[in-house]
Amino acid sequence: MATDCPEQITDPVAFHGEGPVWSPDWGGLRCVDLLAGDVLAVDVATGAVRRDHVGAVVAALRPRSSGGAVLALERGFALVDPAGGEDGAGREDPAGLAGGVRRYLGDLWGADAGIRMNDGGCDPDGHFYCGSMAYAETAGAGSLYRLAPDGTVSVVLTGVTVSNGLAWSPDGARAYYVDSPTSRVDVFDYDSERGLSSRRTLVTIPGDAGAPDGLTVDADGYLWVALWGGGAVHRYSPTGRLDGIVPIAAPRVTACTFGGDRLDTLYVTTSQVGTDLTRHPAAGAVFAFAPGVPGRPVQPFTG
Repeated sequence: MATDCPEQITDPVAFHGEGPVWSPDWGGLRCVDLLAGDVLAVDVATGAVRRDHVGAVVAALRPRSSGGAVLALERGFALVDPAGGEDGAGREDPAGLAGGVRRYLGDLWGADAGIRMNDGGCDPDGHFYCGSMAYAETAGAGSLYRLAPDGTVSVVLTGVTVSNGLAWSPDGARAYYVDSPTSRVDVFDYDSERGLSSRRTLVTIPGDAGAPDGLTVDADGYLWVALWGGGAVHRYSPTGRLDGIVPIAAPRVTACTFGGDRLDTLYVTTSQVGTDLTRHPAAGAVFAFAPGVPGRPVQPFTG
């Protein structure tokens, strides 16, 4: 595995950077400042960032095949239609986050204000998933939810503590999932009829390496896993063998995604939560490096 030294491409722009996604339909890279409720549009050439405030919390987003975006907000999902008209707003903001029509689909749980959404992604059939967690990280308080293209929501997993990375193998037959306090990356079988099944452990992360957080999968089927508290991204083979370690100049590494015109750059988000900023002034920045292998195009939500 060949890599360049990771480069800091933005200032520390996020208190809790998360959920990076690259979409040509959006003109490039988006990520979230989760606890600020802001989506960040990152110009990877200049490091400039535009912030669109979308709610008290924004946990994850993906492009929609019909245009615009799907969002996971604090307590549920929202659909965003792209901005229209001739005022240029659509060209400035192709995701529609600033000028588009936003349709919130309703709270997914009752009066408990101590639960929020955390991380998600789309399956090969275009469903959008996001998992929840307690603000206090209460064991077993979260669930994994699936939004279907017709707008219906189902619960896929219960008893989750900190629902994190979710991504599929290139052939779509396996899904990789993280519940961070377990220190594991788990793998499911996946098909369109049964959904996720046969959960088992693929990787166990040693405690001194940090906790697994967000993840992505490259074109060769290898996993790239962000290590919260570990200051690194790890690469694992589809059988769970550690294949490489890429150090990042911030301890709370949250998530990663492939991007660029050839999908040959890995973009990495970081957090300032629980971080001594005197010792780690780059925390909250976005980093990038060339891993020597391409990624795969983002799977859009088909609703």
